[in-house]
Amino acid sequence: MKQAPDHLLELIEPVVEGLGYECVGIEYNPHPRHGLLRVYIDSEAGIQLEDCSKVSHQISGVLDVEDPIQGNYRLEISSPGADRPLFKIADFQRFEGSLVTVNLFRSVAQRKKITGTILGVEDDTIQLEEDGQVFTVPLQAISKARLVPDYSVVKGEQDGSK
Repeated sequence: MKQAPDHLLELIEPVVEGLGYECVGIEYNPHPRHGLLRVYIDSEAGIQLEDCSKVSHQISGVLDVEDPIQGNYRLEISSPGADRPLFKIADFQRFEGSLVTVNLFRSVAQRKKITGTILGVEDDTIQLEEDGQVFTVPLQAISKARLVPDYSVVKGEQDGSK
């Protein structure tokens, strides 16, 4: 995963949670000229622009004081969206039965990308089913994982056809 290093997680997660939000995950992409630190937040009421601004202000203050990142970077605060990123084993457990797209650092059954249903989680491996084939994917092999939104559910609710 592109999950941020532990020292950033330990610094940022308590700030987000102290403000009453769920810290969905933190991505960090270091680059000498245009690094990116993206923090995904959520709440039962959803996320509005004001929520992102509030969290950004607090995290910026902590980052300015602690100075954990060398060089320039951009801080982004975001809601997870319909294509919510999955970072931890607990995320895969929470969304068991959901469709997910997983990009891999290293091949699993000669595949670098799998779009399948989360069948289950055991230890640090995820079972995915795609077109009748089951893949056992170690968490550390995953570079990126996101839920695949089901827009048919939303459309059905709008036109009353469910």
